[in-house]
Amino acid sequence: MKHSEYKIWFDSISMEFPGVLAVDDVSFGVMPGVVHVMMGENGAGKSTLMKILNGVNTPSKGKLYVSGQERHFSSAMDAKHHGVAMIYQELSYIPDMTVEKYLMLCNEPKKGCFIDWKGVSREAKKILEEEGLAYDPKMKLRDLSVSDIQLLEIIKCTRGENVDVLVMDEPTSALTDKEVSRLFEKIENLKKSGVTILYISHKMDEIFKIADYITVMRDGKHIKTGKASEFDENSLVALMVGRELSNVYPKETVPIGDTVLEVEHLSSEYSRLKDISFHVKRGEIVGIGGLMGAGRTETVRAVFGIDKFDEGTIKVDGHPVKIRSVSDAIRAGISMATEDRRRLGLIFCRNIKENISLSSLDKISKFKFIEKRKEKQITQMYFDKMGVKAPSINYHAGTLSGGNQQKVVLGKCLMTDAKVLILDEPTRGIDVGAKWEIYKLMVDQARKGMGIIMISSELPEFIGMCDRAYIMNGGRITGELDRSELTQENVVRLAAGGKK
Repeated sequence: MKHSEYKIWFDSISMEFPGVLAVDDVSFGVMPGVVHVMMGENGAGKSTLMKILNGVNTPSKGKLYVSGQERHFSSAMDAKHHGVAMIYQELSYIPDMTVEKYLMLCNEPKKGCFIDWKGVSREAKKILEEEGLAYDPKMKLRDLSVSDIQLLEIIKCTRGENVDVLVMDEPTSALTDKEVSRLFEKIENLKKSGVTILYISHKMDEIFKIADYITVMRDGKHIKTGKASEFDENSLVALMVGRELSNVYPKETVPIGDTVLEVEHLSSEYSRLKDISFHVKRGEIVGIGGLMGAGRTETVRAVFGIDKFDEGTIKVDGHPVKIRSVSDAIRAGISMATEDRRRLGLIFCRNIKENISLSSLDKISKFKFIEKRKEKQITQMYFDKMGVKAPSINYHAGTLSGGNQQKVVLGKCLMTDAKVLILDEPTRGIDVGAKWEIYKLMVDQARKGMGIIMISSELPEFIGMCDRAYIMNGGRITGELDRSELTQENVVRLAAGGKK
């Protein structure tokens, strides 16, 4: 039989959610001991298909074969018992859990019927030392960055015993270049040991570094599977979006107006920020660049009122504003799309309508009561404007793909009528088609006179979209670059603490 040649065979798999056919009659195979990359726009069905393989979702129809045997996994634990594990795109963790407990979760050493907590500490410390990580095992996850938690999740999953098939859904979305290199070494070692890896990513540069085979999906359907050598970047994009994208970064020159935001001598002992000063003009897209840990996110979190700062002045339209909370920032005309959609951007158990209107309740309320008709009318407008792919505004945010979740977050930001929009890693974990739509949105808002701050770890994106940029190192701004000076060499030099 056909499926017996493959490690995994998807046989006419379909998965239907209320109002959405997420996976539509998909059939293809994955060879044993290879890196098989899954490509497609957000909402193409990649993650849903992988969750079927991992036992999280049950297909509406079709059959799944693993090592030639038909399987019906009832849960992720059931799948792992049969050698299938998955690293998810949206990290799910308990903020108050310690590093050591997280690393050893479901693999705790036992003393009789009880967990050996001293053994947990000992084993976790050993793992951290072997991986060259200087984390305090007693530190809570809430005190770590997204990249730290992502790295711990990868280590936890790849060190598990009996892993025969490993699914990685956007594993590098929050990692530094050094951490990505370490991950690729792990993948190569796993492949040599016979592990089959299914890898979802939207980063073209890394795909061709590690892929043996590539499968492209679009609108829930299987489009093409072939050896990596059969594809190039242009052909992949065309297969994914069903059309050619002629301009990856649709940056336009728009009129630059007066200064809308000034930050002067901002310092924070808590965030390790030292004398940060910068400004943004109407119509400008201003980048804040640097390596992970340079202080980029900490700076914008302070400006948006998430974190406190000790010294400094923030001015909007030339007037000093006191920002002690997020509400203060929104009232002052500042809005922000955070880097962590799951933790700070969305309420997953609420629907799209409630998420979009969350920061603008005063616009849709009368005598402190929400006017439901007005809420529906305004949120529907932003739902349509952002092009969110969902049956309706009553659809739960937690069921959306990463790209559509980000569109909801941006819709929420725009509904506040902000003068300044802060975008922290706005295209993380998003496909090329959705990225292009977000770039166009940035240009459109700049044309309307909005000042935009963008943080991005993808240098081509950072250089392609910014009019001007400030580069940080060690909690300080090390230099300012205008558009003519925005080159990879200049950014990297300043990010490393050098001079322009």
